[in-house]
Amino acid sequence: MNLFTRRQAVLGTASAFIGASALAQPGKPATPVTIAQIFDTSAAQQDVSKDFLVGSRAAWQDINARGGIRGRQVQHRNMEVDGTRNSVRVAIESIKADASCVALCGTAGDIAATRVVETLRSEQLAVAHVAPWLQNSSTDVDDRTFPIFAARQEQVAHALKSLSVMSITELGVVYASEVEFVSMQEDVARVAAELKLKLQTFRSGGDLQRLGSNLGPSTPAVVLFVGGTPELVQFTQGLDRQARQRYVVALADVNLQTMVQMGGARNTPVIATQAVPVVSASMPIVRMYRDVLGRLFDEPPTALSLAGFIAARYAYEVLSDIDGLVTRHSALAAFQRRATLDVGGYRVAYDPRRRGGTYVTQSMLTQDGRVIG
Repeated sequence: MNLFTRRQAVLGTASAFIGASALAQPGKPATPVTIAQIFDTSAAQQDVSKDFLVGSRAAWQDINARGGIRGRQVQHRNMEVDGTRNSVRVAIESIKADASCVALCGTAGDIAATRVVETLRSEQLAVAHVAPWLQNSSTDVDDRTFPIFAARQEQVAHALKSLSVMSITELGVVYASEVEFVSMQEDVARVAAELKLKLQTFRSGGDLQRLGSNLGPSTPAVVLFVGGTPELVQFTQGLDRQARQRYVVALADVNLQTMVQMGGARNTPVIATQAVPVVSASMPIVRMYRDVLGRLFDEPPTALSLAGFIAARYAYEVLSDIDGLVTRHSALAAFQRRATLDVGGYRVAYDPRRRGGTYVTQSMLTQDGRVIG
């Protein structure tokens, strides 16, 4: 049984489909509203999705325990896709047919989020796509999608800037696949040039473990890895065979706790950027997250589940501020205002590109398997 299958036992089965939304009748409970969440269970994305979904579920359960949205309970509908365009299209068609669904929140991971953006545009479906895990910096965001997390461009800039402060002048860059190379190499090269960092670029060719074990003595001591957790595990397993120690800097798709479980980086320190505060922070939203997660799930705090929690809390804050009935139309109008919002210390402020997050922190996986930060 793999990690995602085990986690599904915690998450439970997908929520049942709810009928059309209507005004509550006297003496009867208010009709629930549906919030849909698409999550990608493909091999490349499932590690991101499983934690993101845990955080979102914890948030919505806590919100319901506190009275829901303006007195209406939230039906959190989980929709599994395999990352393909067709699976995303089928999910969007299902949302389109559900009149009770007022918003789509917390799509995970990046490939699915990108395809949801594209499908909503092509289908001209007027529904709010809130706080997706949209890491692709080059995806054009229209008036249906509301990203609140820093994309890879901001993460790369943060990581490289921190390295330049450490007087590092040369950096290795490893792309896990051609997908990452095509989508990210221009951003990485541009930011490196701005910071006057010289780059050595490596493409995996399909065998990351071999790439890690074959890096020569002239390779920089610090390597930026662009890819997901399983790929990084393979790469560090190769690095662990070398006598020379290197440091690896990864981006926010990487789950350091899962790396330990999968046997990666036994001798290689890994620094991961995060698009949310560190899970040990004293920020109010992080304290709330740790409390709710501890009460509702037997799961350790992780950056990705914190992101899922923040996504749901952001949606709740906007929807709760709507005057009158919360509908698909009123919800979209509320998010389209793109108001600056403080979510328990996590600030959402949209820029001219319609992106609302630039917050980046870093955590470190030490040689003895501890996560610091």
